[in-house]
Amino acid sequence: MALKVELKPGERIIIGDCVLTNSDQRTRFLIDGETPILREKDILTAAQADTPAKRIYLAVQLMYTSKDPKQHHDVYFKLIHDIIVAAPSTWPLIEEINNHILTGGMYKALKVAKKLIAYETELLENAKRGTSVRIGSPQDRKSA
Repeated sequence: MALKVELKPGERIIIGDCVLTNSDQRTRFLIDGETPILREKDILTAAQADTPAKRIYLAVQLMYTSKDPKQHHDVYFKLIHDIIVAAPSTWPLIEEINNHILTGGMYKALKVAKKLIAYETELLENAKRGTSVRIGSPQDRKSA
């Protein structure tokens, strides 16, 4: 089944290892095949990866779009080690990302990595306020 994509004027999309930029008018097209696809809203640049969870997202994004995902594994494993040491409560989300990577579900791993970014944001906001984290692990909030 083909993926229907509609791009706003000037919007970018990654298809495989190519970046396409839409012209000055709305465009709609169908993409059929197994090539990795990321819309601009899901693309994270190295400059934007300014937190541990965002760097993990970037590593997963690079694995997803790469012809050889294994070339990014060393960096990814170092990043997940560092975040688990700093914030052990992230483990359920890291475990879910790992499971998707192991089973070839790279896009699903990216979606969970987005949840990790949101959870990290919550941890940082709570730390700034001096409040504790909500009761329940990120695993409990997956369906929320």
